[in-house]
Amino acid sequence: MAPNTRVKERAEEQSSTMSADQQATIRMVANDLHRLNQSVMKAVESGVSVELVRSARHHGGNGNWGDLLIPVIVTQGQA
Repeated sequence: MAPNTRVKERAEEQSSTMSADQQATIRMVANDLHRLNQSVMKAVESGVSVELVRSARHHGGNGNWGDLLIPVIVTQGQA
């Protein structure tokens, strides 16, 4: 059974003071993260290790920022 990461629930809890547009964007991020987590679990089950590493930080120009990620993949025998 897959672990319960609660990404969607945490995003909804944290978005209670945001505008409707901001809430919709956060829901999109939460949904995408849920799919990413599922993909990572599938990759691990197929025999590779996956590490997500910050490759850059995007700045919006108004004090807001977000981390951009890249996967580092290690197959058995490379560790």
